[in-house]
Amino acid sequence: MVQFRDRRIWLGVALLILILLGCTCGLPATSTPVQTVETPTPVVVVATPTPADDGAESTSPRLQQEQMVIDIYKRVSPAVVYIEVTDDDDPEGGGSGSGFILDLEGHIVTNAHVVRGGEAIHVYFSDDTVSEARVLGADDDADLAVLRVDTLPAHLEPAELGISADLQVGQFAIAIGNPYGYERTLTVGYISALGRVLRQESNFSVAGVIQTDAAINPGNSGGPLLDSSGKVIGVNSYYRPSNPLGGSIGIGFAVPVDLVKVVVPDLIALGRYRHPWLGISGYEIRPELQQALDLPVEYGALVASVVEGGPAEAAGVRGGDQEVEVPGYPSPVPTGGDIIVAIDGAPVHGMDDIITYLQHTRVGQEVLLTIIRDGSEASIAVELGERPQN
Repeated sequence: MVQFRDRRIWLGVALLILILLGCTCGLPATSTPVQTVETPTPVVVVATPTPADDGAESTSPRLQQEQMVIDIYKRVSPAVVYIEVTDDDDPEGGGSGSGFILDLEGHIVTNAHVVRGGEAIHVYFSDDTVSEARVLGADDDADLAVLRVDTLPAHLEPAELGISADLQVGQFAIAIGNPYGYERTLTVGYISALGRVLRQESNFSVAGVIQTDAAINPGNSGGPLLDSSGKVIGVNSYYRPSNPLGGSIGIGFAVPVDLVKVVVPDLIALGRYRHPWLGISGYEIRPELQQALDLPVEYGALVASVVEGGPAEAAGVRGGDQEVEVPGYPSPVPTGGDIIVAIDGAPVHGMDDIITYLQHTRVGQEVLLTIIRDGSEASIAVELGERPQN
């Protein structure tokens, strides 16, 4: 009896274990939340065949952006030239700069300040050949010049011109030039700003200038600024030095290629470019000026003076007839003149707007100025003349 009872006990224990196991298998999943791990965006790498030391091809992984720049440099850098300028009367005179091949006829674009005052100009090509060049034309106000060599190396292709009108801040900007004589140096950055208006040594201004943080140093002048397709969007011309010895601090400027397309053909055909000209000087109407002079508008270009015999004077535009001291202005401000608020219907907020607009016009073209005179609005048609040489 005892043995039978013990067997029943063990059978009961076994049955209980089976029941518990069955319940465990049927339990629902726990409610512990699933943690989502954010997957980082993968960096696209391309495996590009590159020649190894033994002549065989090897693959070297590169970022797509790196490969883009590499391809642009290989394609465009042969069109970039080193320009050496010497002065026969002054052995220590002259200088050097950059330029790029414009066409197969031997035309080379550079800056006017690179070749200014030079008597002998030599162009060094990427294949180490050297040619003597002559200046076909130069324009100090746009800081552009065109050289001509008799013969181009057979294998070199011209740089392709792009468009600067539709550029956007944040686009890639790629500069190739010869800073400090280091031939065909590449620097990469971004378009930092557009539409800058910079005053030249002639006191006239060039508009639509491209600002970039791609390093531009002495010797880069005249070289191309390229977009991400390798097309020329500007001619590197200015840099802001970080110290008296020079050196870029990431503020460089380039003449826009759209202006190159306008000026260069005239430099080739005529030796000079005829800049359209109104013949006025003036001030942008800022709040402090508007309040100090009690002007009837909050924006526009206040005409300070008109050049005697100039287009504006001939059309009847009036300059100031009295001077007023205005806080913050270094000299008295001529007042009483017309206020230009539009040109051909385009709003004018200051003189820079007028300079920018005129850069897209031609000598002999008529423009319509909307002015405020004695508190009333009027329109004056002006036939643009040719800007004086100095």
